[in-house]
Amino acid sequence: MPAFDSAGDSKTRRLSFPRSSKLLKHGDFQRVYQTGRRHFSGLLTAFYLPRPIEPESTDCRPRIGTTVGRVLGGAVDRNRIKRRVREAVRQHLADLPFAVDVVINPKKNVLKAEFVDIQQEVARAFQVIRKYMESAGQASRAGKS
Repeated sequence: MPAFDSAGDSKTRRLSFPRSSKLLKHGDFQRVYQTGRRHFSGLLTAFYLPRPIEPESTDCRPRIGTTVGRVLGGAVDRNRIKRRVREAVRQHLADLPFAVDVVINPKKNVLKAEFVDIQQEVARAFQVIRKYMESAGQASRAGKS
């Protein structure tokens, strides 16, 4: 398994998707769906919402959640979709150094898509989120925590 840091230097640090970077609570998912912004693409829809940073908190990492409904297939298909999306997110998580909650809703064609295409879609969604966060002034607040 290759290891890269955000600067591209190999063997510096392992890419990971720690529990602290996962969106886990139902209420958090609902909050992102109801009040967040959306990015649509051919393979997925990304919902995102900036997270307020508390002064005593040093955690300004993004939290990512994935939802795969039953309409996308049986359990085997849904789990395969989740694994593929989770791996693409893991590889691009360093591209998003902001306190933002993101929910990714894959579409059915993720099952048959090439993994490189999934990676590109996730990277593009993260670019859109990053651009929004920078324009909203979240970048300066995230660095001050």
